[in-house]
Amino acid sequence: MTVIDPDTQTDWVPGADAGDDAEEMPLSLRLSIADTLTLGNATCGFMAVYFTTTGILIPHLSGSAETGMARHSAATAVILMLLAAIFDLCDGLVARKLRSSPMGAELDNLSDLISFGLAPAYFVLVYGMVADDAHQRVAAVAAITVLLAVVLRLARFSCVTMKDGMFQGMPSPFGALTVVSIVLLELPFVPTLLAVIGVAWLMVSRVEYPKPRGILAVAMLSWIVGAMGLLAAWAFDAPGGQLLLQTGCVLQVVLGAVIPLFATARRVNSIRDNRREARAAQP
Repeated sequence: MTVIDPDTQTDWVPGADAGDDAEEMPLSLRLSIADTLTLGNATCGFMAVYFTTTGILIPHLSGSAETGMARHSAATAVILMLLAAIFDLCDGLVARKLRSSPMGAELDNLSDLISFGLAPAYFVLVYGMVADDAHQRVAAVAAITVLLAVVLRLARFSCVTMKDGMFQGMPSPFGALTVVSIVLLELPFVPTLLAVIGVAWLMVSRVEYPKPRGILAVAMLSWIVGAMGLLAAWAFDAPGGQLLLQTGCVLQVVLGAVIPLFATARRVNSIRDNRREARAAQP
């Protein structure tokens, strides 16, 4: 049966619109494989917040906190952030090899905000509420600083064009893992908060970091998997698990401090070389 649409004065066949829309759905509304990995990133970030709340914060507020349960929940939350970093690493690799939808960049930024902005900031906030020598309001300021640093970094990433193979500022996944490593080291409150704020500054700095491609991507993936093993050993109170976790956290923090030094030294040397070439070229 054909009906005349009174608004457009054109023929309309019942049931035809749904099929046509499905066949002509804009590419911007179709999820690619890379987009699915990106959504996995966001899911892991949300679940990290969930485990931090149900396993650490709520038991502490209700007075029923157990050391073992808190350890398991903290390890699970951090493992989920590590898993989010794997999804974030893989979605970029898949997007370069296969088709990526126009929504990919926006989905990636939104997912990174959840997993590497909200989740670590919330982890710092809860630390400020449950640690013996912590100050909740000061920890809240540090948590907000981390969150805003990630927001600013992601916004700048969308607007600023960098030379190929480089990031400006510490990548948010690396920054998030460094922040939680600092917290897990269980240092005194003031040094912990200063280190966390230092990482937030590095994320919005102009220090250049190499993008994880090729061998570097494999090394990063291996490091993340190894960190998951350290967290599992610590969670199940394996022999030497505490020492292994502390060693891994120290290495993460050292990497976070050393990479900017190498990047700065390389930039200074590059500037000096350019000046020498300019002087040599002068008549």
